[in-house]
Amino acid sequence: MKKVLVILLTLAMLFSVAACGTDTPDPPVADDPGTQPQDTPPTPDATPPDTPAVDGGEPVDEPAPLEPVALNIAYMPNYAALWAVVTGINRGYFEEQAISITLYEFADGPTSIAAMESGSIDFAYIGPGAHRLCSTGNAFIFTIQQLGNADCVIGLSSAGVNSLGDLAGKRVAYSSGTSSEAILNLALDKAGLTWDDITAFDMDTSSMVASVISGSVDAAATWSPNSLVILSELAGDAAVLASNIDFSDVAVSPASWVVTPSYAAENEEIMVRFVKALYKAMDFGSQEQNFEQVATWVAEQYGASFDTAFDQRGDGAWFNGSEVVEMAQDGTLIAYYTLQQQNFIEAEAVDPETALSVTEFLLTDIMIQAGEVYN
Repeated sequence: MKKVLVILLTLAMLFSVAACGTDTPDPPVADDPGTQPQDTPPTPDATPPDTPAVDGGEPVDEPAPLEPVALNIAYMPNYAALWAVVTGINRGYFEEQAISITLYEFADGPTSIAAMESGSIDFAYIGPGAHRLCSTGNAFIFTIQQLGNADCVIGLSSAGVNSLGDLAGKRVAYSSGTSSEAILNLALDKAGLTWDDITAFDMDTSSMVASVISGSVDAAATWSPNSLVILSELAGDAAVLASNIDFSDVAVSPASWVVTPSYAAENEEIMVRFVKALYKAMDFGSQEQNFEQVATWVAEQYGASFDTAFDQRGDGAWFNGSEVVEMAQDGTLIAYYTLQQQNFIEAEAVDPETALSVTEFLLTDIMIQAGEVYN
């Protein structure tokens, strides 16, 4: 009897509560008592939605939305220049940083830097040779991308050039101010030769390929993919006499992203955002299982065949982002660029009396700040 009374009293109380409410029907109840249905807004709490609570219950402000920025980027038509930036574009990493990118093709680093100085380009990728312009203050490095192995000296057997020593008295094509000149310097030194021992022809890269294939010159200092074209067209005659890896004990060949000093002084936040996106791209693109996809994007960008782009995948030691951050922190990058600058000085490409110190043009703080993506 008591149980019946309890049930009746409970029903009466529920009826009373329902009678005090409105005529609006209650929302449907989800199968899981702890989960609200998808079409029912969550019950508001004391914390506004734009100020989520952190541990301890104190609300924090949401980060302000990033200011959209459009950048004009200079690149060279090869895998080494493009592998990271096209990955960042195609995987949306730059979009995450509210950065839109327009890519512009240039033949070499010095030309790209000149375009930056004119104001038509914001950031530029440069190969090893153009780094001499950092020592002169024309450009500041705000991240390294890889160490290169794309530069080489090629000799024609039909012209009697089968070794570096055979360059003596021969016609040798090179491109001044680029990594072509840098590796030719190293090759001549290794062979015990000087520039006076060869007949040097300074020419642009497209002319160089045509000159070697036609036999107008006996050897050439060039880089990939130009070297691959020469070796393919003259298979059995053309051979690599030396490449970057042959000089790794005395020289390094970093490839970097650079800005003008004036841009660096006014746009630190944009540079950090760019490098954050680039790090994520490098994390993806440096993995061997992704080389085919990256080569597809590279080929699409500069109008090459997939095979041409894919054949260049060995042209560098591809860093990931965390490796760059570590090298920026432990002094490895300072050592790399110091050695490179010393090579420029010894080759008389840089005046030691007027050269900037490496710590002046190497912006390791940008690389370290961008490393927040790994925290």
